Amino acid sequence: MLKKTAHLVTGLALVVIVSAQTAEKKPMMSDAKKIALAVSAGPAEITKNATIIDMTDPSSHEHKQLRAGTNGWACYAMPLAPMCLDKQWQKWAEAWMSKGPVQIDSTGIAYMLRGDNGASNTDPYATKPAPDNQWVVAPAHVMVLYKDPKMLDAYPTDPKNGGPWVMWKGTPYAHVMVPVSSTNAAVMTPK
Repeated sequence: MLKKTAHLVTGLALVVIVSAQTAEKKPMMSDAKKIALAVSAGPAEITKNATIIDMTDPSSHEHKQLRAGTNGWACYAMPLAPMCLDKQWQKWAEAWMSKGPVQIDSTGIAYMLRGDNGASNTDPYATKPAPDNQWVVAPAHVMVLYKDPKMLDAYPTDPKNGGPWVMWKGTPYAHVMVPVSSTNAAVMTPK
């Protein structure tokens, strides 16, 4: 499942990282630096036993497992948006990539403690800012999936409110974004 998810998360990475055509060429990272990047996305208690997947080359669909894990979590080394996903989020990523139905069995948690490089707040498949897609660059955050999507109704959709908000509301891929810093708020980019 982790190998399949690594390929599927590539699409998610394209939403939150600079595309290969516009990315600046960076020197090759050592495996140790890639692992350090991946584990920087989540809390040490989780990352120390997580599977680590190398996704540092956005133009490649081949991703290498750098370390096997034992706790069901997978952390992805992505230059501008490293993330750690639990099993529910790994299933979510598979559904998102295939544009298929999301089947969540329980609450899912994902960490992006380094923030991201931007994504649409309304369109799960937007790859760049547009006048109608509410492009937002999120600071360090946790993402939450609920088995019952009606639980999302309690949250606003405004990323500038200083607290949690629903991203991609009204789509099967809706989830709660929870900023973890009271001093760094989400930033909406100009249209």
